[in-house]
Amino acid sequence: MTSLTWQHTSLRFTQFLALTKPRVVSLIVFCAVIGMFLAVPFGALDARFAAAALAATVGIALVAGAAAAINCLVEQKIDAMMARTRGRPLPRGDLTPRQTLAFALAVGGSGLALLYFEVNALTMWLTLATFVGYAVVYTVVLKPMTPQNIVIGGASGAMPPVLGWAAVTGDVPFQALLLFLIIFAWTPPHFWALALYRKQEYANAGVPMLPVTHGDKFTRLHVLFYTVILIAVTLLPYATRMSGLIYVVAAIVLGGVFLYYAIRIYRDYSDRLAQTTFRYSILYLTLMFAALLVDHYFPF
Repeated sequence: MTSLTWQHTSLRFTQFLALTKPRVVSLIVFCAVIGMFLAVPFGALDARFAAAALAATVGIALVAGAAAAINCLVEQKIDAMMARTRGRPLPRGDLTPRQTLAFALAVGGSGLALLYFEVNALTMWLTLATFVGYAVVYTVVLKPMTPQNIVIGGASGAMPPVLGWAAVTGDVPFQALLLFLIIFAWTPPHFWALALYRKQEYANAGVPMLPVTHGDKFTRLHVLFYTVILIAVTLLPYATRMSGLIYVVAAIVLGGVFLYYAIRIYRDYSDRLAQTTFRYSILYLTLMFAALLVDHYFPF
């Protein structure tokens, strides 16, 4: 392979990889993997678990990447109008819609096949439902229709730990649903913090995000309201004895910081504060799930 051919191949790979939104997919996969480990005791971490977890991780990542590519395909015109997305491959003209669709079908189909044959049918069907929920219900139907798109569409984004749990146990008990609820409650304050400082871009693109349709003050109040709900939901694993002291201390401390940011957004808003809150929300979810894992295997 010549140097020029290698550079072209490498560039093409980078362009297709960008379609999958790697940073978003990495958080999805992280939450799914935590769900896998929370589903089993330490003594069950054997070769069988490792094989199922590996296949499930790859399969879930592939389907999540395919869903992201479909999202890019549907929203290419909107992406071209927004500063944070206009550098994606479709708005730039690096890839065509046909190439994107073929890529999404190939990657998504491979992921679903891997889940069906190497994991279990339940995980495959749940993952397919998540794909449809994000790529079709949220992207095509909800996002251009209602300012509550994030709240309703958040169900698909909250599925990764459920998928992970189902992958290694073949079941979806209430503990997995508690993990679902945490992400479901986390999604609105996380995304509305972003929407607040990107309001004008959403308005220019014609997307009815909450700050565009109901104004900043109404959105700031909802960020605070959903943050309170989130903190209450994060206490449920401790209340149901799914987790112990390590987790509940982390939940209180991390939730307290989130609440501090939400109160400041409501009382003394600035775009910089909203950006800080958005970044913290990602760190918050990561640390919360990490605390669940530590508490699960090293209970105090």
